[in-house]
Amino acid sequence: MSDWRLSAAIAGGGALGSLARYGASVAAAATMSGPTVWGTLSANICGSFLIGLIAIWAARRFPPPLVAGFLVTGFCGGFTTFSVFSLETLMLAAGGQWAGAAGYVALSITSWLGAVWLGWEAGARLFPARS
Repeated sequence: MSDWRLSAAIAGGGALGSLARYGASVAAAATMSGPTVWGTLSANICGSFLIGLIAIWAARRFPPPLVAGFLVTGFCGGFTTFSVFSLETLMLAAGGQWAGAAGYVALSITSWLGAVWLGWEAGARLFPARS
């Protein structure tokens, strides 16, 4: 397979993931009051679940590299964001909200790990190993 096809698949997935992430942030801002962290948190939780689900699916069903690249590196990579999480944490701390910043970090890391585990477990049930 040529590198340009894989690059195009990843770029397409990244564009869709970024747009979906923007949509999640807009929806969170429209429905929730308080800090702007909820869109980032929800996108990262959903993205963690998806990557766990996709990882087990890919390990058991061997999708073409274009599909895996589009979904994992592209869509999930564009949908989730560590850089915005880092900035939001810094902004909370810089605003003197040290407990909020620490809570955000703790909630984020535990929820992301929990979500990827739940996605993995869901994938294991949806896509049983073939004998």
